[in-house]
Amino acid sequence: MENAQESAQRIYEQVITFATLYGGRIVLAILTLTVGLWLIGWITRLLSTIMTRRHVDRDVQPFLLSLVNGTLRVLLLLSIASTLGVATTSFVAIIGAAGLAVGLALQGSLANFAGGVLILIFKPFRVGDLISAQGFTGHVEAIRIFDTTLVTLDNKTTILPNGPLSTSAITNISTKGVIRVDQVYTVGSQNDIDITAASIRAVVDACPYALKDRDHDVLIARLNANSREYDVRVWTKSDTYWETHYYLLENMARQFGKDGIQAPKPQLYVTNE
Repeated sequence: MENAQESAQRIYEQVITFATLYGGRIVLAILTLTVGLWLIGWITRLLSTIMTRRHVDRDVQPFLLSLVNGTLRVLLLLSIASTLGVATTSFVAIIGAAGLAVGLALQGSLANFAGGVLILIFKPFRVGDLISAQGFTGHVEAIRIFDTTLVTLDNKTTILPNGPLSTSAITNISTKGVIRVDQVYTVGSQNDIDITAASIRAVVDACPYALKDRDHDVLIARLNANSREYDVRVWTKSDTYWETHYYLLENMARQFGKDGIQAPKPQLYVTNE
């Protein structure tokens, strides 16, 4: 009976000692866990609201929120472990080493990921836009985290990695909705200037894709020994750029033939010395 009482007394004393040594830490850890989880939830909701207001792509929002939420939870666990007196130096070292190894192995993918996030946030182009980038011109079919898909004008699918795409020059042809088609026509200097200009103007005025509320230019750009160069500038919608381009080329050739506008003739000068 006395042995049982002594054992109970020792257990009671150990509990008191443990509570004295670690009770405050445990309470503080529970408080840290409660407040930390509430704070993480508040930060996540705030970030979601900000991304919604900035029209961040809805396909990207869950991924970013999960990434932020997971990172904050790991930091919270490390903080709680430190509060309980657990040495976190080794954990931090392991996490750092693992992060470095993964970063080195996936540095190209991480660069593409970062580029995709920047593109989706700042939106230099949108799905459906006609852009020129990385030596390719086409309509944007899809914008994903790691790459962007273009459909070129000859209906080929081109996949561009987002890393280089986010750091290089991009020409967004669709942004303004209106674009100018610039062409140069060279005719022989034997052709009358007014007749040539009127012939070019007739094609421009008849072009069904040329905007009626814009002024189109027919200008002499250069005078050569046996030829003249005309700059022709026609405004059209971004979606009909190529239709306008090819309409002008074909119908200009027809109109020149109809009006007798001749091409430059080679000249040979012979002198007697």
